[in-house]
Amino acid sequence: MLIRLGCELTLSCWAPTPVLALVHPHGSRLEDRRGPERLRLSPDRIAEVLTDADGNRACRFVASTGSTTLGFEVVVADHGLPDPVAPEVGECPVGSLPIVTYHYLNPSRYCDTDRLAQVAWGRFGGVRPGWSRVQAICDWVHEQLRFDYGAARSDKTAHDALREGRGVCRDFAHLAISLCRCLNIPARYCTGYLGYTGTTPLPEPIDYSAWFEAFLEDRWHVFDPRHNRPRIGRVLIARGRDAADVPFLRSFGDHQLTGFRVITEEVARPDSRSL
Repeated sequence: MLIRLGCELTLSCWAPTPVLALVHPHGSRLEDRRGPERLRLSPDRIAEVLTDADGNRACRFVASTGSTTLGFEVVVADHGLPDPVAPEVGECPVGSLPIVTYHYLNPSRYCDTDRLAQVAWGRFGGVRPGWSRVQAICDWVHEQLRFDYGAARSDKTAHDALREGRGVCRDFAHLAISLCRCLNIPARYCTGYLGYTGTTPLPEPIDYSAWFEAFLEDRWHVFDPRHNRPRIGRVLIARGRDAADVPFLRSFGDHQLTGFRVITEEVARPDSRSL
């Protein structure tokens, strides 16, 4: 299947302001592109795409004084299958983890594990280690939190989300990540494009989505406590410890977001008979 991805972001700045925007598909999806990546800035200005050590691709530019609009679009190919489910997978003992995963056991800006350790061990310490335990965490988070756009705020931690009982997709991910880390399961935050392919569309406009990956046995596995079921057409943009590492827009100066639109839609493949 083919998916058209993109966005249109408008920001207002009081002075010329350096900006990093995470809107390009992750480096792991470069081979899936089916055509050029189209990036436009208005007013017209120079932009460059930089890739970090984790494969995250950031667009860097200087926003002008006043209003600047960033537009991005690309078509990618996807296998069209739901997220893999592997209930037989176990955990990797903490003493045998790859060195690069220990980073994802630490507390981070939004994942305040010190305040959730008792909850984690009390509720999930007795659950069979591995996929079953992580899925039990996702089930519980999905039940505890109510999705509510009005509950979003920039300083909300995983513990805050649990206490308030509501949040947006990143709050679901932060809470599940925190509980996994408390149980010595490396977990990392993911942000990306996820539309309504294979599911009933909702009245709300499409937004950037958040989920997480847990390291089990010898590899990373996708989990999504917000939707809590395998989804089709998930396209990664970036990974980090939590949302603080990978905001879709980071300005090095004051800005106000005045326009926001995300595009994620399946498109028909060209009919070879018409060529």
